[in-house]
Amino acid sequence: MNSIRHIETELKPLKDQINRHAMYGQLSTIEDVKIFMQNHVFAVWDFMSLLKALQVTLTNTTVPWTPKGNGSAARFINEIVTDEESDVNEHGEVKSHFEMYMDSMDQIGANTQQIKNFTSAIQKGVSIDTSAEMIQIHPTIKKFLDFSFNIIREGKPHCIAAAFTFGREDVIPDMFLEIIQQSKTSPDDGRYSKLLYYLNRHIELDGDEHGPISLKMVENLCGDDNTKWMEALITAKSALQQRIGLWSLISTAILNNKRTSIVK
Repeated sequence: MNSIRHIETELKPLKDQINRHAMYGQLSTIEDVKIFMQNHVFAVWDFMSLLKALQVTLTNTTVPWTPKGNGSAARFINEIVTDEESDVNEHGEVKSHFEMYMDSMDQIGANTQQIKNFTSAIQKGVSIDTSAEMIQIHPTIKKFLDFSFNIIREGKPHCIAAAFTFGREDVIPDMFLEIIQQSKTSPDDGRYSKLLYYLNRHIELDGDEHGPISLKMVENLCGDDNTKWMEALITAKSALQQRIGLWSLISTAILNNKRTSIVK
């Protein structure tokens, strides 16, 4: 795990920027949380595409089936897919985490029309670029999505795994803990029950299960290849930089909304 430790050491300054980002302290009202979710939901969505890209790459999803030859990597990704695509919500209903997130947005009254129009267009076969243009997606969010799908298109399993692990899975527990701890909203507010379940579920899974599994997956895919480890590090740094950009966008949107509210 020396190479893993090296990557984590190299990523620490970027992770510190994320965990100390001013945005967390700005989540003081339900309107602030709505703005956060309306932008962050696109990251929740494209996380699933990174996950499924890994599943397609590391397992055989075609018929007739043939073995891919890396049972450990297949097991790692299939375990994560089971939880992310078919977990149970607070009522015991089986749903993907993306659907749970959408439900929590509906509960607090966040606007889900943009993300619904986006995913609906994609379901109809419209390209991601055209779908993003149709809904007039913010350039920062488009850049965030472009990074993920460029990594997917390059088709290097170790790079996809690095973006998934260090840019998403590895940072999610700390990220969500910051939201819960710094948000001044009341945890007893009934409007937050679905969101709090979602956040706590992610902290539980990503901190205790998915995070360690993802690190093992990166180690498995990079092996003793120094070039792969270097590419994984570069990808991980870029993924975290994209996250910082998204957080800064949300921070600015929250501040602008507060200024507009004061003027009114």
